[in-house]
Amino acid sequence: MKHIIIGAGILGASTAYHLAKKGEDIVIIDRQEPGQATRNAAGIVCPWLTNRSNKAWYQLVIRGAKYYPTLIDELKREGESETGYEQVGAVNIFDTEEKLDRKMELAYKRKESSPEMGEITRLSPEQTKRLFPPVSDIYRALHIGGAARVDGAALSGSLLRAAQKKGAELVHGDASFLVHNQEVQGVNVDGVHYYGDQVIVTNGAWTNALFEPLGMKSHVTFEKAQIIHLQMPGVDTSDWPVMLPPFNHYMLTFGGGRIVVGATRETADSFDSRVTAGSVHQLMDKALRVAPGLADASYIGTKVGFRPFTPGSLPVIGRVSGHDHILIANGLGASGLTSGPYIGAQLAKLAIGGKPEISMEAFSPNGLFA
Repeated sequence: MKHIIIGAGILGASTAYHLAKKGEDIVIIDRQEPGQATRNAAGIVCPWLTNRSNKAWYQLVIRGAKYYPTLIDELKREGESETGYEQVGAVNIFDTEEKLDRKMELAYKRKESSPEMGEITRLSPEQTKRLFPPVSDIYRALHIGGAARVDGAALSGSLLRAAQKKGAELVHGDASFLVHNQEVQGVNVDGVHYYGDQVIVTNGAWTNALFEPLGMKSHVTFEKAQIIHLQMPGVDTSDWPVMLPPFNHYMLTFGGGRIVVGATRETADSFDSRVTAGSVHQLMDKALRVAPGLADASYIGTKVGFRPFTPGSLPVIGRVSGHDHILIANGLGASGLTSGPYIGAQLAKLAIGGKPEISMEAFSPNGLFA
């Protein structure tokens, strides 16, 4: 079977890799959007402490976290040593013992069904500061040993290279549907036609324009996310844990003294990829309040990505009604790096008539199009 995948972010790259492993014939089309969410993302894999109550979504993200070590081992066997994934743990910081107690209780409860969380430890302010030196000395923390950081561009690059080693073709260009007798038979990429038995749409925030020529309006929306990058010269930050402050931002580090602070969540109706002073200020202000030791860090720059959302903030995964040879997965939002590789593995199973590990009923795309 010939599969055409539109969009090579984390979801498309994972789908391509898992299909290539099965020996399937694949063409991946990607137009290298500068604002692609994956390309600009540096994220955390620590879904167990979430306050979101949707059970279907929670199953996706915890399975995503659990799947990572298996996938990374596979990629390393394929010769992909720079995956951008590292299990460095996470610290969730609090300014009172009472708040920490409540989160500890939740963590122990969640660990009953998710042993991959690893060791759960209560940290004093001194212990917290030893693990993440710039942090203020007022915070105690919950430490989750199984949490990880991931560089979106590095991981998707590894998946795509591994897929290409197994015969997948990667094409850079702008894809549009090839339609004959109201049936999609492939895609046109800058004047070149690619025919396939199945089209798999994983192009995130850019889904609406793709389906408009079919007279279909999707309900995909997107947020603009700005993420700042700092550097502390001469400081070894490679083993610092991910930090989860008591608000909707995070900090994580990579080697070479690089520190990432993210991310804004801005309502957007256009792909305006400008870095804005207000968003940089918002991130810097919260970062320095929590970690005043970052005041001496160099400001390197800000990356901008567009995260896709679907109705109810619940991903859609499945076949498009009226177009059974089109598969779509979308709406991973801010948890895309956590769940994307796992969802790609399940999407690959759907593509070849297999049965996913979990029920896809809650993620049906039937309500996605007007």
